[in-house]
This record gives sequence, structure tokens and C-alpha cells, in this order.
Amino acid sequence: MLHPSYTDLMEIVNADTELGEEPVVQSRYSIVLATAKRARQIINGEKPLVADDGRKALSLAIDELYRGKIKIVSEGGPEED
Repeated sequence: MLHPSYTDLMEIVNADTELGEEPVVQSRYSIVLATAKRARQIINGEKPLVADDGRKALSLAIDELYRGKIKIVSEGGPEED
């Protein structure tokens, strides 16, 4: 099982959305695309924004999103905080 769950990640990403606004993320697909893009950036040499304790790049990217170190922008990609 993925931890944090997709539901948890969607709540965190959409936390700043005000009532009546369109949520930033409406599907798991957006989270998958954003974390995959960030994982590729880490693989290509960008420094992780969380402690690199030997985890794979995708796990680091998910942790970055969960901790609010990156944000998903409307184009679907991550943006550093």
C-alpha cells in the first residue's frame, strides 16, 4: 500500500483551495504525473528537498509533495516551494 495514500496527497495539494474554487488536483493521474516528473528531475541530478536516506527517486518525490516542499501547478508539473 502506498503511504501516504492518494487521498492524503490530494487533500494536501488542495488544502490552499478556497471554497468554490476549482481544486488543483482532481485525480490520481495528476499526482502520478507530477511525482514522476519530479522523480526524473532527481534522477537527472537535482538535489532532493527532503533527506535522501537511500530511498528511490519516486519515494523522495512523493515525500516532497506530502511535506509541501513542491507544489503542483496547473500545467500538471511540480514546482519547488
